[in-house]
Amino acid sequence: MPLQNLSAAGLLLLFLSFACSPDRPSATADLDELNGYYASPQGSSDSVTLVMDTIAGPEIVPSPACLAVLPTGEVFVGVDKMGSLGKEPGFGAIVRLVDSDNDGKYESHTEFTKVDNPRGIMAVGDRVYVLHTAFEGNDDVATGMDLVVYEDQDHDGVADGPATPLVKHLSSPTPLQERGTDHATNGIRMGIDGWIYIAVGDFGFHDATDRAEKKMTMLGGGIVRVRPDGTGLEVYAHGTRNIYDVAIDPFMNIFTRGNTNDGGGWNVRFIHYLQSGEYGYPTLFKHFTEDILPALVDVGGGSGTGSYFMDDDRWPARYNHVPMMADWGRNQLYIHRVERDGPSFTQAEEEFIELPQITDVDLDGSGRMFLGAWDGAGYRGSPDKGYVVKVTPANWKYEPFPDLKAATVPQLGQLLQAGNSVTRFHAQQELLTRPQAEAADAAWAVASDPSLSLAARVAGVYTYAQIACATGTEKLEELSREDKMREFALRAMADRKDCLAEVPLEPYLTAVHDPNPRVQAAAIVGLGRLGKLEAAETLLEVTVPATVKAPEGEAEGPHATPNSSIILPHLAVRSLVELGAVEESVQAIDDNPELALWALQYFHDPAAVQGLITGYETHDHPELKKDILQTLARLYHQEAPYAGDWWWSTRPDTHGPYYKGMTWEASPRIREFLVQEATKADAEQKSFFARLNERYRLEITELGSTDALAEGTTEAEVDLAAIANEKGEVGKASIEDVILALADLEGDPARGKELFVDQGCNACHSIDKGEAMKGPFMGQIGSIMTRDQIAESILKPNASISQGFASYLIETREGEAYVGFITAESADALTIRDMEGNSTTLKKANITNREELPTSMMPVGLANALSFEELASLVNFLAQQK
Repeated sequence: MPLQNLSAAGLLLLFLSFACSPDRPSATADLDELNGYYASPQGSSDSVTLVMDTIAGPEIVPSPACLAVLPTGEVFVGVDKMGSLGKEPGFGAIVRLVDSDNDGKYESHTEFTKVDNPRGIMAVGDRVYVLHTAFEGNDDVATGMDLVVYEDQDHDGVADGPATPLVKHLSSPTPLQERGTDHATNGIRMGIDGWIYIAVGDFGFHDATDRAEKKMTMLGGGIVRVRPDGTGLEVYAHGTRNIYDVAIDPFMNIFTRGNTNDGGGWNVRFIHYLQSGEYGYPTLFKHFTEDILPALVDVGGGSGTGSYFMDDDRWPARYNHVPMMADWGRNQLYIHRVERDGPSFTQAEEEFIELPQITDVDLDGSGRMFLGAWDGAGYRGSPDKGYVVKVTPANWKYEPFPDLKAATVPQLGQLLQAGNSVTRFHAQQELLTRPQAEAADAAWAVASDPSLSLAARVAGVYTYAQIACATGTEKLEELSREDKMREFALRAMADRKDCLAEVPLEPYLTAVHDPNPRVQAAAIVGLGRLGKLEAAETLLEVTVPATVKAPEGEAEGPHATPNSSIILPHLAVRSLVELGAVEESVQAIDDNPELALWALQYFHDPAAVQGLITGYETHDHPELKKDILQTLARLYHQEAPYAGDWWWSTRPDTHGPYYKGMTWEASPRIREFLVQEATKADAEQKSFFARLNERYRLEITELGSTDALAEGTTEAEVDLAAIANEKGEVGKASIEDVILALADLEGDPARGKELFVDQGCNACHSIDKGEAMKGPFMGQIGSIMTRDQIAESILKPNASISQGFASYLIETREGEAYVGFITAESADALTIRDMEGNSTTLKKANITNREELPTSMMPVGLANALSFEELASLVNFLAQQK
């Protein structure tokens, strides 16, 4: 039919069918609602009053390491009196707190179950998922960490019986036994996609085993996930240090607050995760940043713990639609205001709620926020420290949560549309238990309704996908033709590998070139998950931008600077590796050498090596030939198999690209070829081979060397016996390593008394009551603090401020200022004593400003020059002062 005979409506339909046909990408992207979701609200700088109430103290919940809340308000607190460095069993429990009349007072509690080192809790209906340290033998030695589920079907607040294991051995046993749960596996949270996401510390794990007997090993940290029944265990992202928890938004964006080496400043990095991404710790994140996805920001020192993504329209707009990150080291719950940037985000950090050594955060179905405070319980836990608080906006009103068990399927479908993620999630979980056909229809009605919010529709998509599995593919493919929903439909179709039977390849191939970068990312990841090698050709069309480049020499690359342009090629490489596309990548050296070579450096396959050598010999372009040589050099070693029997310590070798590199079957061929080419090289080219030799630690003598100093050429391990008496080791070690070392050192109190003077401690502290009082009195410190606490107060003086030694700034009407400790106070006057021991009494009527200082008057680092033995002597001397 001639075009001139078509009506306007007919032309539009023809255009839409042409633009959205299976073999042609959409011409448009619909990101307005998603962008608006994250946009900072107007007037966001206005302060909002929050109400904070303590609901349980150390007599009920000492050392609260984690917590989780049912939508109806019951709070499950993980009590861990063993702490991060303790190694004995029998000091942990899950305590359930109840406010039965919702008057704000949690008047009853039960010990839900005993469990060692609880590190993650997720409460769903009658089930409580717990991640904890396991002691399976009779010798009180940790055997790993397990994810288990308890049930409470009679609702008496006590687990019905023993837990059902879901995943066993989720932490490497040797470092767990030698060090404690310090860098082990931590928080858990279930997303709207139905997966349980697990924050794995950099102990990693060996032979973690799910309920289907699938075994998996991971060197280092990252995020893994598993289905609620304990099947389908898989790595979601890899290459982080010591992440403690995950925050998940309604669109399945995942965020954490982790950190870098202790030796690198123990800095905190805020990270947005993309599925299959490599984040590079510790072998790539400094010197091979061209291979990683960077963090969004490095905010300096701290220690990230619990996290939560706030999605609750009952909270002030200023605090809504933001990741919230607890920082134990900074005593602060932070907000990160994220703004979409391509497939990822940029961010702006701001302080939100101050709480001493905050550990975790969660929300119930009425909008009540709950926070755990470690409050100085120390590295080995304490029966006398810690508490849990409830936080609400000043104008908050209690809303009873619906009885999900009594709700009909249509009512659950309505709850799936709620304006908060807690209600949507728990309505979904109940809907999954209902008759399949009716539940699927209710979920699909939400997913396909364009009048509903994007968050509600995405909840509908993932609910439908979980119910329908492979039989839902046709409808999800249909939904993928809608611009706004394409990303989520594609992700849902490829989400579960046991539901892929009917998933077509074409929508993913088409979406690789979609105008929406988030759709492109979903398509690229999906192609890797579908496992069809014919997708490699399309993946190899993804271009590598100029921003993907290696750092110069030994310079540290931009591992905490957003770079959205690196994401799509990075994900394409990960999918090519997942597909095993060796031959396809070799063939693509001609057409897209940057991406092809990037992928080939991960293929430890003789065919890859031979293809690279052939490519080198058949190409004349000098830069391409250099890139091929770099790829061969990278392939010379591979990472040694990991058996969970070692850990790289708090200050690992960060040179990379492998931690324990070893040669493999094609290494002799690579060596032969590199030496052959180096022998033929001129002086300038020989310099290039020497740099290859050093950058990739080849140790091939014939390639020569330069004068550049390679960082950390030996593996960095902590040998306490060898270094205990070396001067200055305190300043070189992490505080956790110092605490562990002191446990095995008695020290000499007589020498400690000398050090008390030599280190200048007596300038600010008195031992005898007859001396002039200066700073905090040390004459009875041994009856107040344990050895660990004394050591921590020396190494981290700011950590002890809340224990009664706060310093103040006092300003008067005469313009005078005093800094010191308030030693006496009446209704009319106070006395302040400075660090020289001088006391001044001031009339309160004359005071214009009284301000508690956030930092201790004691300088940090006074003990840095000591050996471990010397610090043990000083600590033991102080511990004897009673």
